Amino acid sequence: MIARLKMRPGKRTNDPDGLRKRVLDVAEASFQARGYHASSLGDLMAAAGVTGGALHHHFPTKKALALAVIEERVSAAVEETWIAPVQAAGSAREGVRGVFEAVAAELEQQGFVRGCPLNNLAHELSLADADFRAALAGIFSAWRQAIADKVRADQQAGREQDTDPQRFAALAVATYSGAMSMAKTTQDSGVLRDCLNALEQGASSVSSSKGAGANRRRRMLRQHKAF
Repeated sequence: MIARLKMRPGKRTNDPDGLRKRVLDVAEASFQARGYHASSLGDLMAAAGVTGGALHHHFPTKKALALAVIEERVSAAVEETWIAPVQAAGSAREGVRGVFEAVAAELEQQGFVRGCPLNNLAHELSLADADFRAALAGIFSAWRQAIADKVRADQQAGREQDTDPQRFAALAVATYSGAMSMAKTTQDSGVLRDCLNALEQGASSVSSSKGAGANRRRRMLRQHKAF
């Protein structure tokens, strides 16, 4: 007789955190390269090598997956690229300049421009769903607040007395967002340097103008008191 061998089943690995991370990696890359609407769940499951049941265990819907990408990956990208460097810089202006220059250098080395992750999804999803819009708006708000807070810290140190923190922050974020959109369209990272120069000149002009206006108001008040 031929003995029947008992076959041991292959060892199963149970790594739910690793599976979740893999799905987020694939979804993040697909949403940035192809867009949310063009990325089907079937394609994402195939790319991540997971079953429908495994995916839906972590992300019940495609919307839930997209919100996780926004809240965990896109938010982290803005934190790493913008918020942390600005907070660590010697001043708000130095921080903004450093980010522009670092991103431009990275894109030049990379050889192509995929765009700002936040911008890319904001353009596609802001009008599609209120939850998407709120999540994206929250990241923009935190980004602007970090720059404004840095300007206020500069003011406490005796600098930037004629700069409006919120206006400067809005201008910096809008300039970068527009520059990345143009750079993506033209596939030319040099646009970031051009926009940085315009931002610095424009911000200086606004500060000088505000300072001159304040001086005029003070002179008028002194003249008024003299009568």
